Amino acid sequence: MSLFNKIFKTSPNSEPEKEFHWQELKTEEQLENITEQSHEKPQLIFKHSTRCGISRMVKTQFERNYDVDPQDAGVHYLDLIAFREVSNSIANKFDVIHESPQLIILKNGKVQKHESHGAINDLPLKQIIEKQVF
Repeated sequence: MSLFNKIFKTSPNSEPEKEFHWQELKTEEQLENITEQSHEKPQLIFKHSTRCGISRMVKTQFERNYDVDPQDAGVHYLDLIAFREVSNSIANKFDVIHESPQLIILKNGKVQKHESHGAINDLPLKQIIEKQVF
């Protein structure tokens, strides 16, 4: 519960915040594993700058609106300030220009789709993942 909600107490009818379960991405070895896992099911990598208000806003909105079953896709979080070398590896390995925030969708070891900033939350992820429409 946020400090604001603790102070002002939301109404009992308000919808509880949904807990989001990220798989943290911290190493290049994990990146290799994620690439391999993308042969079994799509893998999403969310690159986030912890110093950027826009990135924080997009991440919060992404978490709130994410409606893909965990069985259908892996979802990974990269703090690109703390793990910049991993972010650089993603750019080099997949030939995707670094942006922040950025969502990269991997399938069969390749980038199928990537977006940055507000366009991340415009992606029809459920349809992309479930129908495998890339």
